[in-house]
Amino acid sequence: MKLYIRNMVCIRCKMVVKEELKKLGLHYIIVELGEVEIFEQISGEQHDNFKVALQRSGLELMDDKKSMLIEKIKNIIVELVHYSEEPLEVNFSEFLSKRLNHDYTYLANLFSDVQGTTIEKFLITHKIERVKELLVYNELNLTEIAYRMNYSSVAHLSSQFKKITGLTPSHFKQLKGKRRNALENL
Repeated sequence: MKLYIRNMVCIRCKMVVKEELKKLGLHYIIVELGEVEIFEQISGEQHDNFKVALQRSGLELMDDKKSMLIEKIKNIIVELVHYSEEPLEVNFSEFLSKRLNHDYTYLANLFSDVQGTTIEKFLITHKIERVKELLVYNELNLTEIAYRMNYSSVAHLSSQFKKITGLTPSHFKQLKGKRRNALENL
């Protein structure tokens, strides 16, 4: 049985979900960002207890199909931007459409209607947050970061970075105060 969970954006979230399932005596097959597959059918009481336990940790068990689809879009973006090392071989809209088996226009309209922002803006916000992280770690130069984050050029990355943060990447690197935001707050 699959369950979908909103706000599940990090490894710590996965640990919380695993622990709560264990407390309820439920056995999971897989726990991914935003999605859990368990062996058993979950009873009404277990469902309610799991829902309450997740809420205490800032997570939310989802029931309606559109919310689940939006959460899948968000989780794909988080996974792609923050946890993948390889750049995409195809454009993002094509990737998302194939991954979710829906027309991109449908996904984009649904996301905009519910979230009040576009998929593209959500993706860019996460990409810039990841760029900030890479700049702070100081392990890669801007050219390497641009390649890893699938930008066509350093100029494109710098332009988008400045548009979002108000700073150039090099100026950001010099600052100590204005650092990264938590993924949950994006």
